[in-house]
Amino acid sequence: MINLQQDSDGFIRMSRRFPEKLQLSVTFTDGSQETFTGRRLNELYDEALAAFRDKNNLDAKGFNRAPAKPIHRRNAIGYVPVRPGMSQ
Repeated sequence: MINLQQDSDGFIRMSRRFPEKLQLSVTFTDGSQETFTGRRLNELYDEALAAFRDKNNLDAKGFNRAPAKPIHRRNAIGYVPVRPGMSQ
């Protein structure tokens, strides 16, 4: 079982998707633990990614359709917000 630690801002580090049937334990800042399936964490990752893209005016693939700028950004997220009770 993989154990993930919630940071003080309420996020877990998740830079990749997990296999759907994998069991993951998340330790929250208050010391409680909850078991998530890979499928549920992947759903939370997808929701966080969609919110990030919406906030930054990106399309579904993560591309900015505005005229090109000389600044190149990485259109990805590395942290997913979680709180107790989200495993269902």
